[in-house]
Formats: sequence, C-alpha cells, structure tokens
Amino acid sequence: MMSRTVRRVTLSLALTGVLTGVAACSSTDSSGGSDASGKDDKAVHKGTTHISSITALRSAEKSTDGADSARVESTTTMGTMMSMTADGALGWADGLTGNLTITYTGGTMADTMRQTGSTTMQARYLPDAYYAKMGDAFAEQAGGKHWIRYAYDDLAELGGSSGAYLQDQMQNTTPNQSVKLLLASGDVKKVGEETVRGERTTHYSGTVDVADLATDSSSLTESQLADLKKQLTQAGVTTETVDIWVNGDDLLVKKVEKGELATGSMSSTAYYSDYGVKVSTQKPPASDTADFKELLKAQGATS
Repeated sequence: MMSRTVRRVTLSLALTGVLTGVAACSSTDSSGGSDASGKDDKAVHKGTTHISSITALRSAEKSTDGADSARVESTTTMGTMMSMTADGALGWADGLTGNLTITYTGGTMADTMRQTGSTTMQARYLPDAYYAKMGDAFAEQAGGKHWIRYAYDDLAELGGSSGAYLQDQMQNTTPNQSVKLLLASGDVKKVGEETVRGERTTHYSGTVDVADLATDSSSLTESQLADLKKQLTQAGVTTETVDIWVNGDDLLVKKVEKGELATGSMSSTAYYSDYGVKVSTQKPPASDTADFKELLKAQGATS
C-alpha cells in the first residue's frame, strides 16, 4: 500500500507535468491587416511595420520547426506553488523526444519533492509518454521503482478538460510554440536589435489576449485556434505577455512569458541553442518504472 506522502507526490507531479516543458502561450495578429487602412501616414507606417514583424515571425516559425532539435535552459516561477530550472535537449522531428534535468528551487512543489528524497529529477520525453525519475524515498514506497510513466493519453483522461490541456502542453514543449502563439496575439511589434549571450538578435514582443486570438497572421486553422482558446481558458489564462529573440538564421534563441494563470502569477524564461543537436532518449527499464494510471488506482484504494 502506498503512503499518503507518495499519493500526494503523484498528484502534484500530474499537475506540474505542464510546467516541465513550459511551452506556455503564444499569439497571433488580429489587428494589423484591418487597422493599416492608409488613413494617414502614421497608420500606414504602423501597418507596414506590423506586417514586416509578422513576415519575420513566420520565417522564424518555419526555421525553428525545421531545425528538429535544440538545447534548452529555462527558469520558471508560478506563484507560491513552485519555482524551477530545467536544462537539457529536446527533439521534435517525429514526435517529442528529449532529456531534461529539472530542479525545484522553491514553493510548495519543492517541499513536496523533498519528501521523495530529492528536489532534482530526470525527465525523459518520448512520443507516447513522459517519464519522471523520483528519489529513493519514493522508490521505497513504490515497490523499489524510481520512474513514473505518464502516458499522454492517460493525462487526457485526468480531470476531463484539464487533463486534455495537460496532454496538449506535454506534447507541445517545442520552441516554435511561442512563435505560433505570438503570431496569434494580434499585438506583435519589433522592439529592436539586441545581443543575447553574445549573439545578435531581433527582439519581438506582444500581448496575448485570449478573447482576441485570430487566424489572420498565424498558421493555425480556425479549428486549431478554437482548441487553443479552450486550452488557455482552462488554464485560467486571460492575458499574457510574450517576448522572443530571433537570430540571423531565423531561429528562436530566447523567450520570456509572463501572465496570470488560475494558480497565480507565472513567469518563464528559456534559452535555446545548438539547433540540430543529436537527441537520444530511451525508455527507463520497465522493472524500475511505475505507471501513473496504476498509481492513481492505488491511491484510490488507499485514500
């Protein structure tokens, strides 16, 4: 039988699966085409600048998507619930794959993780599931097994619509997701040229207003846009600011997202480098892996 501590950890990790990738939100442009109507020189200039930014972001979306993989380094905070860092590499050529080292540095999640034996865990992404390696204290209460397997399909069943949101975010933690969201915001602007970690980049910024997301400038279909609005609404998102930095190869090298979610204020900063890096991910040994769905069943039996 599992202890109360292990049951709490299982539920907490189900909730924070979304945060490990921190794909968060992006946006599209709904205002540019119709507002730049040529009424005066200022309006024309604003519209031209807006269109130029959209064109540049579309190029960045395509180039980043085609790069297939990258190294990732990120920090995230979410109210009093958690703060964390993540470092590793992700690939997206044929479904999401990758390896991240995640460290919970503060909040209630860090307190919970300490009960498993460590605030640092290894995360592995495969096309059908996400794997999290827990500490020895957890393994002692889970038949000696250190890894938890979260099948994406199982996450979709967790909590109805909230589970579907978790599933989508876990499977879409790639850099170009922020570009897509920024392209859907309707509020895209070029901030200027800036240097990021020694690399010359162009800085773009926008505000995501869920109610005003539109397909005008993004690559999203009406159906995809409707799904995006639903997902953001389920997460409690109403508005969010998104800033991205793109290098001379049209690749995203940095993103910053800030907003208010149902669980509190969120801030996330991520850096991307070494595009095209080889990513090799293997399933943990079955003998050392517990299935999330089975852990939930065990929790129900012991609660």
